[in-house]
Amino acid sequence: MTHANRPATVEIHHPQPLTPAPLVPAQPGPTPAVQSIVLPDGRVVTGYTLTPASAPAPSAARPLVSRTAANIALGGIGFGAVCGGLFLLTTFITALAALITQLIILAAVIFGGWIAVQVFGTGWHDRGGTTVNIRKAVIKRSHFHG
Repeated sequence: MTHANRPATVEIHHPQPLTPAPLVPAQPGPTPAVQSIVLPDGRVVTGYTLTPASAPAPSAARPLVSRTAANIALGGIGFGAVCGGLFLLTTFITALAALITQLIILAAVIFGGWIAVQVFGTGWHDRGGTTVNIRKAVIKRSHFHG
């Protein structure tokens, strides 16, 4: 038989029953460092005493919502209010630009009409005036000969 094929040694442990300890009357005074407790079935458990857990000291009441979350929420509300104002401002600027454009077009139409009347129309001073005929002019050696 090789080392790998050898059966392992098995140890068997049998539980030993605890013998009940005699009851020790509790001594008045401070709690001892080691305390024994008798269970209903007669067994005695001995151990160190535990200091009772005290309730944590009441701290300042924490708000339901953190300050950071509240500041973010208030910032969002403020941003929403500003966006409404900015929307109205852009609407006002658009309307003002349209008004200025219409006034410029109106001025161009009126001024253009006045120029057209001056050029193509006959005014009151042209009725019965002198007609001037322009004839061909000959320019020789930078002299005008009419």
